[in-house]
Amino acid sequence: MDVLQKNVVEPLQPLLQPIVKVIPQPVHDAIISLIGAPCHSALLFDLDLTQDPACTSLAISKALGIAIVGASAVVKVPQILKLINSRSSAGVSFVSYALETASLLITLSYGVRNQFPFSTYGESALIAVQDIAVGVLVLIFAGRSAAAAAFVAVVAASVYALLFDQTLIDAQTMSYLQAGAGALGIASKVPQILAIWSEGGTGQLSAFAVFNYLVGSLSRIFTTLQEVDDKLILYGFIAGFSLNVILAGQMLYYWNAPAQKQKASGSKKSQAAEKAPIAQSSGVSPKPGSKTPTTRRRG
Repeated sequence: MDVLQKNVVEPLQPLLQPIVKVIPQPVHDAIISLIGAPCHSALLFDLDLTQDPACTSLAISKALGIAIVGASAVVKVPQILKLINSRSSAGVSFVSYALETASLLITLSYGVRNQFPFSTYGESALIAVQDIAVGVLVLIFAGRSAAAAAFVAVVAASVYALLFDQTLIDAQTMSYLQAGAGALGIASKVPQILAIWSEGGTGQLSAFAVFNYLVGSLSRIFTTLQEVDDKLILYGFIAGFSLNVILAGQMLYYWNAPAQKQKASGSKKSQAAEKAPIAQSSGVSPKPGSKTPTTRRRG
């Protein structure tokens, strides 16, 4: 931080100080609500990153959390558009998205009930909505519309039980569910990893979603360490990051595999078509090198 303060912040102070003075008061109030008045004064008014290292870490954590929540609003949109445009769910595992939806709903409810900062779990709500949309599209394009309707009904009932009627699930049960949510989050990646491996390609899986998840899960480890003293959530993010690394590796390894596979398949079909003999009335194909018999006229 000393190097950053000396080489970056101090040379920019003459430019930054006039900007700080014209920032509207509501913006200052919002920053104070996030990091507190002492940190607000040290970082914004004094422009000093070294005055209180804890303030700097907290500010970085808050900024990352807000960025994650903001990015989560569109993280699965490329995946949704890819499914709609292709009208195919090849390479996308419904089980993976169903498990992830369950994990996110539990994490969201756990964060709300424990009154954690919204920046530490807010993306759960936004990603869960997109996961539901992906799950429904995968089922519809697989010809299972009835299963898609049942999936939506189960999700609606779960949301009501977890968030709107908190008498159904007490605090202790909620803690058990959160412990299970970490396992669900881990398990949700396994079917997708296996689907990519079995198909030999990533199919309609969105690279943007995969790499965004990788960065997001790494950032969540940092924000959790800084703002939430809860090992259940921390271990879940660490395990999720490990499997996201595998998914990202698969995405890189199989980057062009679907196109090559399709091309090879098309080539084989064309070769087979060229070799197929024209059906004769007798149903017997002539042997290679044999001449077609001619009919002699009797004189």
